[in-house]
Amino acid sequence: MLAGLARALVQHQVLRPDQAVAIQKRADSAQTRFIDELIAEGPVSATQLARFCAETFGHPVLDLAAIDVPNLPADLIDRKLAGETRVVALGKRGGRLSVAISDPTDLQTLDRIKFQTQSQVDPVIVEHDKLVKLVEKLGRTAGEQLADLVDEGLDLDLGGEDTATSVDSNAEVDDAPVVKFLQKVLIDAIQSGASDLHFEPYEKYYRIRMRVDGELREFAQPPLAIKEKLASRIKVISRLDISERRVPQDGRMKLVIGPNRAIDFRVSTLPTLFGEKIVMRILDPSSAKLGIEALGYEPDQKQIMLDAIHRPYGMILVTGPTGSGKTVSLYTCLNLLNEPGINISTAEDPAEINLPGVNQVNVNDKAGLTFATALRSFLRQDPDVIMVGEIRDLETADIAIKAAQTGHMVLSTLHTNDAPTTLTRMMNMGVAPFNIASSVILITAQRLARRLCSCKQPLEFDEDALLRAGFLESDLDGSWKPFRPIGCDRCSGSGYKGRVGIYQVMPITEDTQRIILGNGNSLQIAEQAKREGVRDLRRSGLIKVIQGVTTIEEVLGVTNE
Repeated sequence: MLAGLARALVQHQVLRPDQAVAIQKRADSAQTRFIDELIAEGPVSATQLARFCAETFGHPVLDLAAIDVPNLPADLIDRKLAGETRVVALGKRGGRLSVAISDPTDLQTLDRIKFQTQSQVDPVIVEHDKLVKLVEKLGRTAGEQLADLVDEGLDLDLGGEDTATSVDSNAEVDDAPVVKFLQKVLIDAIQSGASDLHFEPYEKYYRIRMRVDGELREFAQPPLAIKEKLASRIKVISRLDISERRVPQDGRMKLVIGPNRAIDFRVSTLPTLFGEKIVMRILDPSSAKLGIEALGYEPDQKQIMLDAIHRPYGMILVTGPTGSGKTVSLYTCLNLLNEPGINISTAEDPAEINLPGVNQVNVNDKAGLTFATALRSFLRQDPDVIMVGEIRDLETADIAIKAAQTGHMVLSTLHTNDAPTTLTRMMNMGVAPFNIASSVILITAQRLARRLCSCKQPLEFDEDALLRAGFLESDLDGSWKPFRPIGCDRCSGSGYKGRVGIYQVMPITEDTQRIILGNGNSLQIAEQAKREGVRDLRRSGLIKVIQGVTTIEEVLGVTNE
């Protein structure tokens, strides 16, 4: 005896009675539903069936392709019940609940939903095949969705001697995929050469971005439901307070990816409107061991830098904006100086890369351990080389200069645009000109430009355009052509792979010292440096273009003088 949808289709002569009976028998034999076998057999398409049900039973029809799935209301219908009955809640107003359903004759299902939700149910007809896919998608837990993204063979050690190495064994089962997902994100970021990872919660979605070659790229949009678990996992292994979500926190963690390699992460949390944003700075110790040749110095610049750091005393300053590679340059210099016969001490906020053989101190302003305090202590520790993470105030500058004047090599950073303005910046801080002239021996300003991938191709150029960009007439001798980025699998289609440094290396000569002692300004110092053959950042960048290392656009972008 036919009933429900089968009976309605026969009554309206959409199906013959024998067809309906045969489909019903197959459904009974396979223990499925009539509507499943009907759509699978194909006598009626899902679209035709939806139109038939809407016209016959007087319900509205909806195309699920037009639905914004992330905005569907959650938890109006129990997830298990929704999966069993193949119903999706579309919205609720007052005591009436709108639900997407493909078989409006299934009164038992409508009654179950009415009982569970204590609401009057208003059916909305949708195509059966689309409904099945949507129910399957919504019915999977966040952990199951993440499990699809994770390589099952991944086995990493998140933690280390200075981090929490485990989580509560009574954690929910769904936490395991979250842990694996985080491991995969971190290892993918390292393999992509990312410098930072951003975990960002918003009202309607959650996204993860990574900064590769100085550019932020979206990496994934995991389910919004896991944002708290992911944040908690990161905070646990970074030794942060997981119960505190109202104030920013800073921590560190370590990712062991082999017997001889471990990557440190500097972790920062920030409370936002829709949860905690977490930024992880990736600190790869191998970057400090690349060697000065890999940084991008021209041969003459490299020789000037090597001569300066091997002098017995004096101050070397590295300048540039945040993210310009100052830290790697300083650590490279320290690595060259790190020998058994040399005592090296550093004060950093915080220490980003662990260098065995170097005494590294984390500045802690709240505890009273400032740069100035650490520097004073260093001078009682018989140092040969001192590195100050950043000169921020007059007190720190004065102590660093006195250290350089009393037989110590001092390395530090300042945030200035180029080398000449660094000297006037120190004067503006209140440092006496004679102290600057007698202590500073070298200033290097730097930027990072994206390096062209091997898929690059020559670019036809206009000589006038090159001259306007800063090239000299003598450069346009026809022996070279600028290149343009193309994009391939190796560079993920961007045309760039990695970054190269662009430098202005300015030794402090006697003539420059006279300008400083005469309270000269940065323009006078820059003119003197130019007379002495010091290339500015733009010129150094254009040399990289001539060499085919980067593009004119990159150089103009990072040396916007």
